[in-house]
Amino acid sequence: MSSKEAPRDPDPVTRYPRPPFPDQEQDHPGSTEEMDPRPDHGEDSYQGHDALLDRAAVVTGGDSGIGRAVCLAFAREGADVVFTHLPEETDEAEETARLVREAGRKAVPVPCDIRDEAQCTALIDRAVSELDRVDILVNNAAYQMSQPDGIEAITTEQFDRVMKTNLYGMFWLTRAALAHMPRGGSVINTTSVQGYQPSPHLLDYAMTKSAIISFTHGLAQMVAERGIRVNAVAPGPVWTPLIPATMPDPTEFGEQSPLGRPAQPAEMAPAFVFLASPQAGYITGEIVNATGGQPLR
Repeated sequence: MSSKEAPRDPDPVTRYPRPPFPDQEQDHPGSTEEMDPRPDHGEDSYQGHDALLDRAAVVTGGDSGIGRAVCLAFAREGADVVFTHLPEETDEAEETARLVREAGRKAVPVPCDIRDEAQCTALIDRAVSELDRVDILVNNAAYQMSQPDGIEAITTEQFDRVMKTNLYGMFWLTRAALAHMPRGGSVINTTSVQGYQPSPHLLDYAMTKSAIISFTHGLAQMVAERGIRVNAVAPGPVWTPLIPATMPDPTEFGEQSPLGRPAQPAEMAPAFVFLASPQAGYITGEIVNATGGQPLR
């Protein structure tokens, strides 16, 4: 697997850029190339140790942000990866695919709108066709849009998009994947600090992240006897294209963290690797909080 020199700064406070950041509002879904500073997905730092050797993984929202970092880390740990992206994110997806292939593993980027049940079913069928099975499912894709003007500003169209992307898609994909997941398989959901401590301007998004926590706890108990584990990662602020594309002022993003900065996607990926690996064999129904020191109940 690809192994590169890790950053030399071990200090979590100074290791990555701190706000204020340049003003950089973007149209949704946002562009990694246009972000300043550019996010770190582990390109020059993540070192694999064959923790997921020859495993078959499906990752939603793998074109950028946390999803790209997870795809890269999984590949350097020895997994082949099928990952989704929106049709308008083809260029971003090709960069993720390049990183996976550079690590010597198979990459299958699939344009997919997970708000559609048929597309979710087709995605899992494609993964089984390409990789023979699904050992790991990462439900990572999500949609948010800040509405600082209150609940009146949340249109039914926005509410529907948030619910279907964040909840319906996760449900449909998990249901389909479990039919092809052998014993020892792992489902990992991406929830958020918002699921515990909702920001008023992200009301609908926070609702879904709380529901994901409940889904994770309940499903873990439901499939435990099948030898399948279900966990989630709850990030705090993470510097991804969604931030300049959905937040009104990204210049101070992450400064409220005790570490004084947002996380980089590369800092989230190790939690997903651990939860997917056999080393986490007795861990199920858990939420790994990665908030930079912000306490969660």
